[in-house]
Amino acid sequence: MTFSIVARQGDAHGIAVASKFLAVGAVVPGARLGVGAVATQSFARVAYLEELLGRLAAGEPAGEALAAATALDEGRETRQVGVVGLGSAATFTGSECNAWAGGVASDDGDTAYAIQGNILTGPEVVEEMERAWHASAGQPLARRLLAALVAGDAAGGDSRGRQSAAMYAVEPGSGYDACGVLADLRVDDHADPVTELGRLLSDWEMYFGKPEDVEPLVGDLADEVRERLARAGFTGSDVATALADWAGNANYEARLSPDGIDRRVLEALRAATTS
Repeated sequence: MTFSIVARQGDAHGIAVASKFLAVGAVVPGARLGVGAVATQSFARVAYLEELLGRLAAGEPAGEALAAATALDEGRETRQVGVVGLGSAATFTGSECNAWAGGVASDDGDTAYAIQGNILTGPEVVEEMERAWHASAGQPLARRLLAALVAGDAAGGDSRGRQSAAMYAVEPGSGYDACGVLADLRVDDHADPVTELGRLLSDWEMYFGKPEDVEPLVGDLADEVRERLARAGFTGSDVATALADWAGNANYEARLSPDGIDRRVLEALRAATTS
């Protein structure tokens, strides 16, 4: 009753998932820094998450870890699982999963993915997710996960309809206070959960992303930023101080840079101070 992608890009691992099921993010995804990622679905066995991540951490390739874990599970034929480790990827669909059910897995060394789904409108859901993954090459992992999920949803997704979606991804140095959480988002009950997940990802990137496309605060740009900050009620001893005060108030402090102003912060300041 779910479609998902589990993937690795560089040293980042993550999962994106959607389903006609309440709070799918509370059940399906698991990931561990420097180890890998797992999705457990259909009649999900949540214990697979820690078990498989533990096997990956011990050095087992994804295929071997998945085969060993499912061999010990009497309910395995009702399960569906995707696993991606540091150098391997695997997917499993039990014979008792409701149709349409299936998946694909691939590892080319630099990236890897396992894409799977059950109770889908047809194999085109997995096919389009795989196509979108390849078409998004060069983008950050979270964006590639979202692209695959969007493609699966557009191809038909869960044949019963839509309800929830989630994304969980880890990467060394990413996230708030460099905690390693690249994305941790859930849409638990929504008429269009994949679209809503995309909106939340954009917000996540804004609040927790690193500075990008930084422009020096000099000349006309410094004058514009100073004037807009004053319009918003922030008049520090200098433009950098006033900007830091405004950004902290707006929760954009992760995007502050000593070299100037981040492009997205500038866009937000302009939007907030344009009548």
